[in-house]
Amino acid sequence: MKLKEAVAKRIKEIMNEKVITQYQLFKCCGVPQSTISKILNSETKTVKLSSIYDICSGLNIELSDFFDCNYLKLKNLDD
Repeated sequence: MKLKEAVAKRIKEIMNEKVITQYQLFKCCGVPQSTISKILNSETKTVKLSSIYDICSGLNIELSDFFDCNYLKLKNLDD
């Protein structure tokens, strides 16, 4: 799996856990709605760590919790 796909999958997973929409995510984290859409649709070449930080902050989760999943481990990424 590519890193951008893994990041999108993780954000969607957390959104499902917290039962929020893309719009609600945009409102709580301050990342532009177009950026969130591009990340979630894997339409961006890279995802800035600052965007992930802002998303985690808005979702009230730690960065370590965000990256603590099997598909974000180096051995499972092909970038």
